[in-house]
Amino acid sequence: MKIVVYGASGYQGKLVLTELARRDIETVLAGRDLARLEEAASAVGLLDAERRMADTSDHEALVSAFRGCDGVINCAGPFTSSGEAVVRAAIAAGCQYVDTSGEQLYIKKIFDTFTTEAENAGVTVVPAANDGCVPVDLMAHILADHLESVEEIITTHVIVGGGMSRGSLRSLIETIDAIKVGGMTYDDGDWRSGMPARHAAIRLPGQSKATPVMAFPVPEVVTIPRHIRVRHVEGLTEAALGDRLNIPLTPEIIDSLPEGPDEDSRRTQHFTYVLDATSTNGRRARGIVQGPDTYGTTAVIAVESARRLITDPAKPGVLAPAQAYHPTAFLDLLVPHGIQWIIEDAPAT
Repeated sequence: MKIVVYGASGYQGKLVLTELARRDIETVLAGRDLARLEEAASAVGLLDAERRMADTSDHEALVSAFRGCDGVINCAGPFTSSGEAVVRAAIAAGCQYVDTSGEQLYIKKIFDTFTTEAENAGVTVVPAANDGCVPVDLMAHILADHLESVEEIITTHVIVGGGMSRGSLRSLIETIDAIKVGGMTYDDGDWRSGMPARHAAIRLPGQSKATPVMAFPVPEVVTIPRHIRVRHVEGLTEAALGDRLNIPLTPEIIDSLPEGPDEDSRRTQHFTYVLDATSTNGRRARGIVQGPDTYGTTAVIAVESARRLITDPAKPGVLAPAQAYHPTAFLDLLVPHGIQWIIEDAPAT
């Protein structure tokens, strides 16, 4: 197979290139700057890999950059401003598509805009193939099967240590309005913006006291209702993140920062994603996903997501992770990479 990585010279892009090289998958580097693509190829040891230049403003150049490849992995954020162009070109080139976006409104727009177009082209599009959305969305499907009927799912993201890449910070700036209102919640068949969290704090695994939380625009609020009949879905994160987001960020400040966390920071980082589900008869269950290194885990998930679409095609269209992949099989593949997942009945409150 041949996979093209758009945004290959960025921080996340280079980690995806490294994972593709580890799996010995033929790779094409694509982006807007040939010099940066050359640097990326050298940095990850892909000196013989093909480089293709294309700007998101040039549809024909993008289609040409993707043509002849089996899949596209888009790592070029912020996705809110440029992601649609890459999706459109991937569909036109007949390539299976995944991206590493975590931008909630962008992800919803991809579902709303490209579902019919992808179906007609026989292409599968899976946005948000990252460390958070894929395992949480898959876990939600497992929880729904476990409870048999689901009334409500509340997801909580907590990340300790590490840091953010320049690309992630740029995405924050571009989506800060959605973040400030807490993003969307799903209620009775509709997504509503700016709904406040109903939970002031939750007790996370291994904690003796509850962690304050706030509403946050997590991707799975968009994806979970695509495959589960549920009345309410809401996303939360630790409230301390709100204090960090109040620190002013400008493009100049971001440009002065390191490209992303170094290997030591990534190695010591740890994430916990919790799904609290309630069935229609009041039964409760909790799903927990834990692991290290959000950026490294995203690279593994993005490559595996694209590989599976190519070798074991899902139905055409824009799909949530649980619509495209077998939940337990995909989660089990992540275990050797340090990801742990578990379901517990009736968690303590």
